[in-house]
Amino acid sequence: MSEAKLREDICRLGASIYERGLTHGSTGNVSAKCDDGWLLTPTGSNLGRLDPALLSKLDWKGKLVSGDAPSKEAFLHLAMYEERPKNAAVVHLHSTHSVAVSVLEGVDPVDVLPPLTAYYVMRIGSLPLVPYYAPGDMALAQAVRGFAGKHHAVLLANHGPVVAGSSLSAAADAVEELEATARLFLLLRQEKVRCLTPEQVADLRKKHPV
Repeated sequence: MSEAKLREDICRLGASIYERGLTHGSTGNVSAKCDDGWLLTPTGSNLGRLDPALLSKLDWKGKLVSGDAPSKEAFLHLAMYEERPKNAAVVHLHSTHSVAVSVLEGVDPVDVLPPLTAYYVMRIGSLPLVPYYAPGDMALAQAVRGFAGKHHAVLLANHGPVVAGSSLSAAADAVEELEATARLFLLLRQEKVRCLTPEQVADLRKKHPV
């Protein structure tokens, strides 16, 4: 894929995410690998109003090559890429239901959401909760790095999800599946729930590794 096409795709995804209420204001950021570095949404940008020409382009040391100044959460994306070199894109959102789950007491920090649906297991697998650090704190990058080798999706406590994928569309599909499952989880908290069995989960993970 050409860099020009990738820039257009990032902006198109950003607009879709924003228009459907999966992020708000200037929250959230999207990145994707290109031939000679990676592209990231700029700091303070609204995902609904991105300009392809102004996307931040960085090298693999995190240095800005061209475009506007990158998101202050660039280090989250870089940590995911370094630990998951086969992944090609990362989406980080402040999506309402996922953030709501991230602030609940009593969730399992090893695997925050239960296996409510097959598609959640297939697209997310398991979801660890990364301890809280203030936005922009470099210690958050190290915390994410500690999980990223085994998990392509993590939930930042009191913050939101970070999801890597084999492509921009794969990362977007996964983070949207996570948000939909978080919404289901919150809707069903007062109900008796029939989750997938451990055997069903194991079978899905064998057939659809993430």
